[in-house]
Amino acid sequence: MKTRIALYGALREADARGYLELDVPPGSSIAELRELLAAHLREHAPQVNAGLVRISAFASAEEILHNHREVPEGVELAVLPPVSGG
Repeated sequence: MKTRIALYGALREADARGYLELDVPPGSSIAELRELLAAHLREHAPQVNAGLVRISAFASAEEILHNHREVPEGVELAVLPPVSGG
């Protein structure tokens, strides 16, 4: 299934549109999506630190999605990297 992922912070550098669309096998977990996204970034956006994906939060419009959760179908997700500063 196609999953649209909005990118924020340093991850936004991966695509000028501010989002990516990845093919995600039905029934995949957020942990599996996390690995797919990191692999995509390493291949298609080497200027972006793919390691940020491992420490970023995944969220739908309603909630934070933890690694054990199944990727919801037909919902745009956001990847929120950690923020620093004051």
